[in-house]
Amino acid sequence: MKTYLPKENLDARKWRVIDADGVVLGRLAVRVADLLRGKDKATFTPHLDTGDFVIVINAEKVRLTGKKETAKQYMSYSGWRGGEKYTSVATLRAKQPEKLIHYAVKGMVPKNRLGRSLLTKLKVYRGSEHPHAAQQPEHVTMTP
Repeated sequence: MKTYLPKENLDARKWRVIDADGVVLGRLAVRVADLLRGKDKATFTPHLDTGDFVIVINAEKVRLTGKKETAKQYMSYSGWRGGEKYTSVATLRAKQPEKLIHYAVKGMVPKNRLGRSLLTKLKVYRGSEHPHAAQQPEHVTMTP
């Protein structure tokens, strides 16, 4: 018996829209990561990119549980001594709410060149409008 290996057919990729309004961040990130990898398809292959493009709208309205709004911190490092910067979720939500979802999904994809190429298919927008109407995306429902 031979193992079936799907071709990376770029025409078979769909565009999906997820509304993040009132959805818990972790649950949203899991769903987005699965769609990016193609885990919802019968042709899923762990080492190939068979997933879809994902558009996330209303990024500023995503919900966090517990005390994460004030207690959780994101760290960035410049590479220099003493170059650590810490940013709280409340500050990040006020300035760049798209990065909240981007960071959460980034932690759930593989940490290699496949994961980096998957993240290029993720589009996150602050409001309810997005510039990808020409791709005729289909809506994915998420329960809050």
